[in-house]
Amino acid sequence: MMSGSLLLTLPEVILSAGALLLLMIAAFAGDRATQLISALAVLLLAAAGFSLFGPAGSGGSAFGGLYVADSFAAFAKLLIYGAAIVSIILAHGYFARAGALRAEYPILLLLSSVGMGMMVSATDLLTLYVGLELQSLSAYVLASFMRRDLRSAEAGLKYFVLGALASGILLYGISLLYGFTGTTLFSGVAGAAGDGLSTGELFGVVFVLAGIAFKISAVPFHMWTPDVYEGAPTPVTAFFASAPKVAAMGLLVRVAIGAMGPAETSWQQIVIFSALASTILGGVAAIGQSNMKRLLAYSSINNVGFALFGLAAGSADGVAATMTYMAVYIVMTLGSFLCVLQMRDAAGNQVETIASLSGLSRTRPGLAAAFAIFMFSLAGIPPLFGFWPKFLVFDALVAVGLWPLAMIGIATSVIGAYYYLKIVKTMYFDEPEAAYAPMESKVEGGLIALSALAVSPLGYLAIPFLAATSMAAAKALF
Repeated sequence: MMSGSLLLTLPEVILSAGALLLLMIAAFAGDRATQLISALAVLLLAAAGFSLFGPAGSGGSAFGGLYVADSFAAFAKLLIYGAAIVSIILAHGYFARAGALRAEYPILLLLSSVGMGMMVSATDLLTLYVGLELQSLSAYVLASFMRRDLRSAEAGLKYFVLGALASGILLYGISLLYGFTGTTLFSGVAGAAGDGLSTGELFGVVFVLAGIAFKISAVPFHMWTPDVYEGAPTPVTAFFASAPKVAAMGLLVRVAIGAMGPAETSWQQIVIFSALASTILGGVAAIGQSNMKRLLAYSSINNVGFALFGLAAGSADGVAATMTYMAVYIVMTLGSFLCVLQMRDAAGNQVETIASLSGLSRTRPGLAAAFAIFMFSLAGIPPLFGFWPKFLVFDALVAVGLWPLAMIGIATSVIGAYYYLKIVKTMYFDEPEAAYAPMESKVEGGLIALSALAVSPLGYLAIPFLAATSMAAAKALF
């Protein structure tokens, strides 16, 4: 029984054992072993991803129903591990230039990935909480990773205080659900909800959804996002905007469909409000931003709103659309942050103002073209691949009769398009500013090119594969 459960949790076992081993290497070899530790961490994440093609990807329930290995979890974990690998690769040059190269960085990403893996595989409220806290504890340290940088320290403190508040809200919701249903298993909660929600159970549902909404930075629990994204080191911000978003969205989908499925009318109203508020605020608040990382923070809030539209549909097609959206979203986001990492003045110092992009098409035409592809794709402008997941979530809404919601969503996507186009206009039509320093890393250049190709019209070639895998993931929940 125990060996079978360990086999189903093989990705987490690989990452946990690997992180402890790397921690020992870091303790004895110090920061000079950072490059070796980073390379080994990437290999561990690749091994964990590869293990998902065995029983760990579709083997069923483990540890008496506390954890499940199904195609939904496998789909989310592959996205998480991929984003974590890119976050490790792009960090080395950044921290080396800043003189802040630390061996702990890749280890913290590994431990965070263990927590995120548990989040998307949780079928019990306690497993959910343990996974979420493991991810959060690593994230608090990562946000304040540049200890001597005031902005990074402030970002870590804000994230910790507001994260602790959200954690308390979530735990209170879990205690209410346990108190009124007598179980922490998702199946048990779903069984109790099938008889209609009592007032206590309804409060529990609201508090649990509020706690998870903080993790995906959905309105009204988004307030930490712009400050933390701006203050945290850029590679950390890239990580926050990708892997934890997928994990928290996967967790929210599993909780909504798996634990609260029979009470769809109750949670659907909360998800619809949060989706609408996120798309509107994410679009409007980004317009006045002058800092690129703050703008991408509001962009992430805006995109989370669109992903929530798929969940609001409450159907297998809607869930598949949400997971497809997250897959395309992390490629666009990581590509955007890879471009932000190239924003360095002649002395090699990081520049974050949108004004510094002026005339980039004449000083760095390749970088400007990649930036433009990511901006147009985030805006959902055809024929770029970012249009496809938006089409899918709106199609899922129309299919279940929520066409007024789809119409509002289409209207709010026009607001978002304005500030993405403003960046393209700055790069291609404004007078050039001082030229950026040349690209130092061929690996970063290669990743930018690959990401740009993935979200270009060539991305449509992946639709059959993406549609089949996301639908298989969705059907695992229904």
